[in-house]
Amino acid sequence: MLKILLRGLALNSITNLLRLFATMVQKGPRPLVLCGPSGSGKSTLLKRLLNDFPDKFGFSVSHTTRGPRPGEKDGVHYHFTNKSDMIAAVEKGEFIETATFSGNMYGTSKRAVEDVRCTGKTCILDIEIEGVKQIKQTDLDPLLVFVMPPNIEQLEKRLRARNTEQEDALKKRLETASREIVYGQEPGNFHIIIVNDNLDKAYSELRDFVSQNLQSSEPGVLDY
Repeated sequence: MLKILLRGLALNSITNLLRLFATMVQKGPRPLVLCGPSGSGKSTLLKRLLNDFPDKFGFSVSHTTRGPRPGEKDGVHYHFTNKSDMIAAVEKGEFIETATFSGNMYGTSKRAVEDVRCTGKTCILDIEIEGVKQIKQTDLDPLLVFVMPPNIEQLEKRLRARNTEQEDALKKRLETASREIVYGQEPGNFHIIIVNDNLDKAYSELRDFVSQNLQSSEPGVLDY
């Protein structure tokens, strides 16, 4: 009788371990969230990380209801959609986070994140402040990085150099940026704040942070 009981306990322990292992595999590496005002340089840092380590990172392509800018491709830079379709998808619970910016909707779908995580790569998300607040309520446990310009004057210069928006839209972006910077600098909102006054220095800070915090079974995960 004792042997049967011990055998049963052993099988139960093995079953629990297998379930735990399966859960860990399904969960995948912690996502990496990059957030910052438009013009802070976060997209440039993101692209550099993806280019340098294509086998380590995958980008979660967001949805948006705004029109594509010159050079942007559907399914690569964004999934471009319309407001009615996106609202319907949100109501169905298909999105992890959504935000409205300058009258346009942005959001990260559950499928976009899972598609990356299923490959074993670290999923990178480029999202707004409202999205950060929402993703904190999930079980994704992301690494949160806030990228900011050295000052608002420098940010305005960068945005004007793009020459992609009318004056009213530019002013709205700057007003939003000021609020984002206040939130980004509040203690506890992000794991690290990177001031992008020099691209190489900012990238080095990002790379070091990710290397130190990324969950991986491989030593020196970001070694060149």
